[in-house]
Amino acid sequence: MPAVVPQRLHCTRIYSRWLSCKFAVDREQDIGMHEQMFRSKNYLLPMLLLYIVAGWHALLLADDGTSQKVIYHVTFDDAQAQQQTLRYIRNHLNAVGEEKLDLRAILHGEGLTLLLEPDMADNTLFRTGYATDEVTATIAALKDRGVQFLVCANTLRGKQVDPTNDLYDVDEQDIVASGVAEIARLQGQGFAYIRP
Repeated sequence: MPAVVPQRLHCTRIYSRWLSCKFAVDREQDIGMHEQMFRSKNYLLPMLLLYIVAGWHALLLADDGTSQKVIYHVTFDDAQAQQQTLRYIRNHLNAVGEEKLDLRAILHGEGLTLLLEPDMADNTLFRTGYATDEVTATIAALKDRGVQFLVCANTLRGKQVDPTNDLYDVDEQDIVASGVAEIARLQGQGFAYIRP
């Protein structure tokens, strides 16, 4: 007498055999299909051309990692430290190149004395200004190379500075509402922060 196999167990065995067979057949079909595609000359040449074009296009669009966006934060009332900061900026430009560098010097608080002309300090609440002929020549050369000097409007109001008359070469587009808010905004855009 044949052994009686419960119906559920019998169905489970059949299903597991079916899965095993299906997996083996699917795997063989996949392997066969891929082997056939890669052996086919009609497939190989177009794929090779596609890889060459895609690679060439990626090279054209690739950033070589040398482009930089940088903020120099100037808040100190020290002529030597300010001149050293200008040297850092110049050295940074020389190292990276102006075509690969978006550099902005943000001045607020006591840092505004960098652009304050010495004979105009009496018109403001600052003790002195450091925008001598030598300093202004350096700033002009840096501006010619693409450096932006941004000035805080809060400091202008708080220190009673008239940007047109008291500061060296400051236009309307050089004034930002808040120096620290501008730093935060630029950092959100990927700018690196440097405080000399």
